[in-house]
Amino acid sequence: MTSATPERQRGRQLPTAEELRIWRDFIETTEALSSQVGARLQTDAALSPGDYVVLLALTEAQDRQLRSSALAAHIGWERSRLSHHLGRMERRGLIRRQECPTVPRGAEVLLTPAGADAFRQATVPHLRAIRELFVDALTADQLRAAGEIAAALRAHLATRRED
Repeated sequence: MTSATPERQRGRQLPTAEELRIWRDFIETTEALSSQVGARLQTDAALSPGDYVVLLALTEAQDRQLRSSALAAHIGWERSRLSHHLGRMERRGLIRRQECPTVPRGAEVLLTPAGADAFRQATVPHLRAIRELFVDALTADQLRAAGEIAAALRAHLATRRED
């Protein structure tokens, strides 16, 4: 019988009290940060964080349009969540949906001029909020470490999805 390596044992153990404290601090802080950035976006530009992420994806897409399934995958949303959100955005004139000419029952999401204008008007205030609430709170070393932590977590989660 072989003994498990420390890494394998670590994967089976429950978090320590200190690890749980760090986890809670991390989650509570990211939620508070997200909430404050989202509130600023709503106040400054009358857009929700969801609106902004959809508009950003469409702004960066070729011809400012994406198939709805590609948009959902790109922003990491379930297709049903995206569909409901797009309905609200469409009623406000920010996007338009149309049938995909090459895929039966497929839909394409297009950025409207009103959506492009709303995104343009939101961008500078949104970037200012990110600067004030996130970047300015950290030293250059802390910011670099935050980037490394985010990359490590993203890579770890990607390998977990593949299992």
